[in-house]
Amino acid sequence: MSDILFEVNDGIATITLNRPEKLNAMNRGMTKLLREYVDTCNSNNEVRVVILTSEGERAFCAGSDIKDLDSYETPWDWRTHFGYCEAIRSLKKPAIAAINGWALGGGLEMALGCDIRIASTNANFGAPEIKLGWIGGGGMTTLLAGAIGSSNTAIMIMTGEPIDAQKALAWGLISECVQPEELKSRALELARMIADRAPIAAESAKINLAAAFSMSRDLAIAYERDLQVIAFATEDANEGRLAFKEKRKPNFKRK
Repeated sequence: MSDILFEVNDGIATITLNRPEKLNAMNRGMTKLLREYVDTCNSNNEVRVVILTSEGERAFCAGSDIKDLDSYETPWDWRTHFGYCEAIRSLKKPAIAAINGWALGGGLEMALGCDIRIASTNANFGAPEIKLGWIGGGGMTTLLAGAIGSSNTAIMIMTGEPIDAQKALAWGLISECVQPEELKSRALELARMIADRAPIAAESAKINLAAAFSMSRDLAIAYERDLQVIAFATEDANEGRLAFKEKRKPNFKRK
């Protein structure tokens, strides 16, 4: 059985970390697989949305397999590698993280790399790297600060102590907290809603959201208008307007 499972159904790609006996900790082999699946999602026009989740009740992902880190010969090799966090952030399609159990270190960074995060009531989130002598390097500080603010981020990255799902919800780290048995069904429900929308518009919304955090306000607003005009000029936009007039469900084709 592969350490990462991948399937596409009705426009929804599901990437499942499948190494529960090791808390779904990521190694180089898993990173290679993840990159391949992300590339497939990006190049396959049938994929409208991606769910990132995991097998097992104990952990979503405990980050990097510590033993695997020793396989990098030099710090430069580690600095320049294209890792699993970068792979998730390179997704062009809307992404939902469905988090069950522990999301630690790189596991939390992968979740932060997704556009929407929902979690089960037994989820816990942590940036424990400081306890081992380093800090996160997969976007931890920047992405956390954007989600929960600088003070809450400082607590997490400077103490290394985890927070539970209820605090994560209160801080804005996750959007919803559901019972463990409802997690994947809720993720699918959200994914189906996004998959039903105009895909170019959904991908534009993802790009626009990133711009909102990386550009000045005026530039971000101008960029949003550019994206709107591009989306408005698509066949899907024409179909959306026609379907509205005809009071029927639109048939979007990513054109």
